[in-house]
Amino acid sequence: MATVTQLYIVPTPIGNLEDITLRALRILREVDFILAEDTRNSGHLLKHYGIEKKLVAHHLFNEHKSIENILDRLKEGATCALVSDAGTPAISDPGYLLVRECIQAGFRVECLPGPTAFVPALVNSGIAADHFIFEGFLPHKKGRHTRLLALAEVETTIILYESPHRLVKALTQFTEYFGEDRYACVSRELTKIYEENVRGTLKELIAYFEKKTVKGEIVIVIAGKA
Repeated sequence: MATVTQLYIVPTPIGNLEDITLRALRILREVDFILAEDTRNSGHLLKHYGIEKKLVAHHLFNEHKSIENILDRLKEGATCALVSDAGTPAISDPGYLLVRECIQAGFRVECLPGPTAFVPALVNSGIAADHFIFEGFLPHKKGRHTRLLALAEVETTIILYESPHRLVKALTQFTEYFGEDRYACVSRELTKIYEENVRGTLKELIAYFEKKTVKGEIVIVIAGKA
């Protein structure tokens, strides 16, 4: 087992650039290269903090091909950090495959604590946070019906991600499975200037968001079955 960490999983801000730890900044300065979901987005963050480091694209569409090259560099003694566009890598973002392969190859992997969107959304919701299910993005088609049927019977809090242009459609569909009176909270633009946390029944949330143009990343927190 390697005694020196060679792969660091580094969470980055989900909006407000101040939400990054001193340790994360130090690691980003010290590693040999940084794996980024989108090198342009990560480049803005590094520039903000005056960090000059080589960025290598590592995303959903190339991760299977890029892992072999990454492992080869780590075998040569290099160190790297993995970042996503926002939040903690591997949480509804690329990262799981790389972490798994590095562990199997005997490299030491270390994940830093830091931002992830669903935690502040859950706490802000006012819905029970002692037990919850994090679903991330539900399937758009195949498997969605089956999963929603199962979630309708869950008695613990449910957390979902959704795209802004599908929000009203998703909330409307949830009423069919959970009932229009199920309590929920929609959080968007977390940590940003226009952060919004809207709470109420699914029916009330639909009425609210139908009247406006929805932008930003969306987290939906739904109370469990009573």
